Amino acid sequence: MTTRFARRMEALKASEIREILKVTQRPEVISFAGGLPAPELFPVKTLAAATQKVFEEEGMKALQYSTTEGHAPLRRKIAERMQATWDAHVTPDQILVTSGSQQGLDLTGKLLLDEGDVVLCESPTYLGAISAWNVVRPRWVEVPTDDDGMDPAALEETLRAYPAAKAIYVIPNFQNPSGRTWSLERRRRFMEIVEKHDVWVVEDNPYGELRLEGTPIPSLKSMDRKGRVLALGTFSKVFCPGLRIAWIAAENPAYEKLVILKQGADLQTSTLGQLQVNRYLEENDLDADIARILPVYRERRDAMLAALDVEMPAGVSWTRPAGGLFLWMTLPDRLNARTLLEECVRQNVAFVPGGAFYPNGGHENTLRLNYSNMPIGRIREGVRRLASAIVKEMERSEILEEVPATP
Repeated sequence: MTTRFARRMEALKASEIREILKVTQRPEVISFAGGLPAPELFPVKTLAAATQKVFEEEGMKALQYSTTEGHAPLRRKIAERMQATWDAHVTPDQILVTSGSQQGLDLTGKLLLDEGDVVLCESPTYLGAISAWNVVRPRWVEVPTDDDGMDPAALEETLRAYPAAKAIYVIPNFQNPSGRTWSLERRRRFMEIVEKHDVWVVEDNPYGELRLEGTPIPSLKSMDRKGRVLALGTFSKVFCPGLRIAWIAAENPAYEKLVILKQGADLQTSTLGQLQVNRYLEENDLDADIARILPVYRERRDAMLAALDVEMPAGVSWTRPAGGLFLWMTLPDRLNARTLLEECVRQNVAFVPGGAFYPNGGHENTLRLNYSNMPIGRIREGVRRLASAIVKEMERSEILEEVPATP
């Protein structure tokens, strides 16, 4: 019997990050691959206490179905946090609680895109967004991006070339994978440009509260005058990723359509998880928790940057992020990070090859490194192993270049 699947499955493949993470489960592997928060910083005891109170006082509610939009008190708290941390005025009835930001990407892709629609994105961009939106088979167009963000002139040129472009996906704060942060001027110019066009913006901001230096910069959502920015937020990177509590902030008619899509996807986000987070926020200071996380991540970022400065050979460059979880490395053009990963796995160190973050391929001489999940000693040793593997690959590539081609 012939097995027949939907045509969309032809273009889908397993996430490279998830596949690499299978290798990194071995304790001897030093992993710079996943975007994992440091588990030793999870508020296990205080969350356990909050959960106990949920069961004692709201147990039947916690185990029952709830509304698709989400637990009303939690939606109010999220709206308040967006005012404080995004500088964006949103109301609770514009908040849809989702099962992680990944569901937010899935829902916005289904909302906005038909097969063949043009999507603009940073270059590189988040692999999870590529995976989520590839289900609807769009056409990706990468817009040149530098350390200040998406290039405004290139954006204008791209929108002229693709006037029917449907959506633009961006991560302005401590971008995944590059670690870059858009300047205030770039954000303002971006919004000036997109407001002249009939195009949606999906602003993904999972890392904005993980600022390690400098001052916060207003979000794109805070500059949105036409209700065209769909904002994705999450508790995963600043609280507990395993709870899968995130949200979309949107205005009607987009909000109403997103609710319908979520009803079809999973009816609602876990009632228990929502009540756990809500109770925790009522009885604890999440901002104080984040303030305890930041020095640890800052120390680990600095340790990785210092080790890279010492260990890396000439010809290798990397970003110096002001926050978030990642930095981005560029190797000499002749090297391939996928081949390098094979050697690194043999040396028990792992990363994510950068080519996966370009929806149209190429750029195989790049890679992403995570610094949040490893203690400083393992960061230093991991960078030493990575540098050793890079030197080995550079020497091998030089030998191959010297070998004359077979006539």
